[in-house]
Amino acid sequence: MTPPPSYVPIDPDVLRRLYVEERLTSSQIAHRLGCAEITVLRRLRRFGIPARPRGPLPGHSDRASAVVSRARSTWSPEIAYVVGLVATDGNLSRSRYGLTLSSNDIDLLETARRCLQLTNAITRYTNGRCYHIQWRDRRFYEWLVDIGLTPAKSLTLGSLAVPDEYFADFFRGCVDGDGTVLVYTDRYHTAKNERYVYERLYVSLVSASRLFLDWMRARIRTVARVDGVIDERRKEGGRSLWRLRYAKADSIRLIGWMYYAPDVPCLARKRAKAERFLSPLGYSPLRPTGRPRVGWLYNKPRPQGRPEDVRGPVKAPGWSNGSLVALKTPCP
Repeated sequence: MTPPPSYVPIDPDVLRRLYVEERLTSSQIAHRLGCAEITVLRRLRRFGIPARPRGPLPGHSDRASAVVSRARSTWSPEIAYVVGLVATDGNLSRSRYGLTLSSNDIDLLETARRCLQLTNAITRYTNGRCYHIQWRDRRFYEWLVDIGLTPAKSLTLGSLAVPDEYFADFFRGCVDGDGTVLVYTDRYHTAKNERYVYERLYVSLVSASRLFLDWMRARIRTVARVDGVIDERRKEGGRSLWRLRYAKADSIRLIGWMYYAPDVPCLARKRAKAERFLSPLGYSPLRPTGRPRVGWLYNKPRPQGRPEDVRGPVKAPGWSNGSLVALKTPCP
């Protein structure tokens, strides 16, 4: 029998995970599942899941909340990543220390929530455009202001007080918020020669603040030792948008720098695009007389057991090639 349209199916395992393991309230679960709170309470009874008593959760007292808030206001890889998200996709309210993160990717908001140890619900905007998470934290809010973030920052964002030690995490957060890891096959010149097929890679970051991108470019040049270019993209009748863009050789260096460990917080779909560039694209026992191929290692033996075509991913994080230069590399 087909359930009526008003019926919301809820998997008991999902409900148990949200209520028992993640300790969400019935109201937060209702927001996430798109149903009424009474529906959640009824399903708890139906599935034999004991309901918690009303009142603060154990471990969520004012004292425990203060400890978590202090942790949010101390630099760490997770907090630096969230600062990058707030700088690009976040909003600081003008009153009552409210903060918001918005994104089309629920996975991104889930990652931010874990980094901040939040239990707030992730909800969809009423216009259905994207998802967001909102919370209040005076200590964290004032800390963000101290490092340079402000309300209504889109056009005025400038330099931020981010330590070099955590700049890779901060930059990764910015790229996950308003950046792109673009990989595609370029066949534009195949009319001249069918072998002129090239794999392109660009890492880029977009902002409405030229000042912010100028600062970002200068810091990355110092910390990661790569340089990009900034161009303007203007829509008719709209404001200018600025793009900081890195070509293939520099993008490979950036990818290895910002994904320095397999478990760093990140948006999975962007890391998936970058995954194959975390290892050498090829090996050669001798260096050619001309310019070397981007992403190849020279004067190094090929790993044992590898086939002749060594362009597939190799699990060797942290590799580097001091002779990387911008060069069109033919695809196999």
